[in-house]
Amino acid sequence: MKKHKFESIFANIKIRPVVSEEKDKYLSLASINKLRKFLPDINTEDNVDLLPIAFDACVVNRVNKNGDVMDGATAAKVTKNFVNKPINIEHNRTQVIGCIVSANFSKFGSNESLAELDVKDMKAPFNITLGGVIWKVVNKDLAEQIEESNDPTSENYMSISASWELGFNDYNLVVLDNGEKNIENAEVISDAKEIEKYSDKLRSNGGTGKLDNNKSIYRQVLGKVVPLGIGLTLNPAADVQGVAVQTEGPVELKINENQSSEEEKIEELPLEDKASENNISQEDTLNVKKERIYMKITKIEDITDTLLKEVTASSIAEFVAEEIKKANDQFLAEKSEKENELKAANEKAAVLASEQEVVKKQLEELTQKLASLEAEKVAKAQEEAFNMRMASFDEEYELNDDERKVLAADIKDMNDESFSAYKNKMAIMMKDKNKEAKKAKMEKEQKMKASEEVKASEEVAQISTTQEVVEQAVDNGSKASVEIPNSAPVAEPTIREKYAKAFDLSGFEIVNK
Repeated sequence: MKKHKFESIFANIKIRPVVSEEKDKYLSLASINKLRKFLPDINTEDNVDLLPIAFDACVVNRVNKNGDVMDGATAAKVTKNFVNKPINIEHNRTQVIGCIVSANFSKFGSNESLAELDVKDMKAPFNITLGGVIWKVVNKDLAEQIEESNDPTSENYMSISASWELGFNDYNLVVLDNGEKNIENAEVISDAKEIEKYSDKLRSNGGTGKLDNNKSIYRQVLGKVVPLGIGLTLNPAADVQGVAVQTEGPVELKINENQSSEEEKIEELPLEDKASENNISQEDTLNVKKERIYMKITKIEDITDTLLKEVTASSIAEFVAEEIKKANDQFLAEKSEKENELKAANEKAAVLASEQEVVKKQLEELTQKLASLEAEKVAKAQEEAFNMRMASFDEEYELNDDERKVLAADIKDMNDESFSAYKNKMAIMMKDKNKEAKKAKMEKEQKMKASEEVKASEEVAQISTTQEVVEQAVDNGSKASVEIPNSAPVAEPTIREKYAKAFDLSGFEIVNK
């Protein structure tokens, strides 16, 4: 037999009719009677060993409790391949008790018939409804339990349902809001890399089935999908209820009677068939004797050797299932509590991390702002120092534009110590441009010039006076007559000679009159 990459048995938590625990706007409380129109047309008078049954195998376009779903196009293509596939007990393929003989489609909730053309492009939920036969000679007691599950007065009414088995190689992911089951509005993930990224979140792969706090993720079967059979179960994963049989009224449950009329007919089968029946009954541990009674077991202490001789296997299975469910519910509650605590801690940590990130960002912004202000302050101080230094040079020296450019380039990056040394050096090199020195020099020159002018004026005045005196003396000298004694050894100098000696008369013209 060809091995498929994936196989899935669509079974999970037990559904106890008549009222579904997961009733929503799509799920109706349809009577099992509506399934009977899908019963195979078999002459049970001639085939007393066969029990015709009809059941909903799954709901298409609606996720089940295992986190799997099939869409309408795939269902339309593969449903016919359910025919001739086995029916087993609780997906145990070694306990085959019948086979599927017909495959149909019906509306979800009402079981009204649908044609293949109707469902191919259908987005809303609908059923795959199958018909089959149970081989009574394999397991008479199971056949009776199925018949009893059709009795509305029985506590086991609709307690047995069908659960499908598939083989497939590919799948997409569908994402739905939490609590939503119908995939008509789902987000479909078909990219291989994205599927690989999120596949570990699937329930079938050991995940939680949650994508985040608000979204759930499911597996949509695709490609070569092969129906592998049906398991009769107390725990269907899909929103299906009951296995229908043909009845003319309530089925009477007979307890502790030797044989029913149908048993008598089965006893009349050929010897090899009866022997085969006996062998199967002896070897099949799930088979129970007709005499066993249905009983509600409430605690493990109720199970005694005496009880085991009288009670049905389904009673024990139901008790075990309920105990497992209780343990599972307790485990899930504790797990949920721990997850909530962890979630709260993670949320608190996330809030603290977020607050820390905000504080860190604010600190970085303040640090940058402070650094910017400090840089601006330094730049402003440097600018003020530069302006003051240039002003001091302008105030102290007479500078042209070229000289200012040279000085600005020299002092723009100097500290106070470097500038002080530079200023002292410039005082020597630019002493000729020092305004105070030049002013003092100019004042001195002006004083000297004024002094020289006064002196020259005085000299002119003196020369003018002298000239007058000379002229008067010369004038007087020409009129006087001096007698020179013969005894005088040396002649007295003339007036001209006297003034020539006293004054430099090179610049004067002496006129003798």
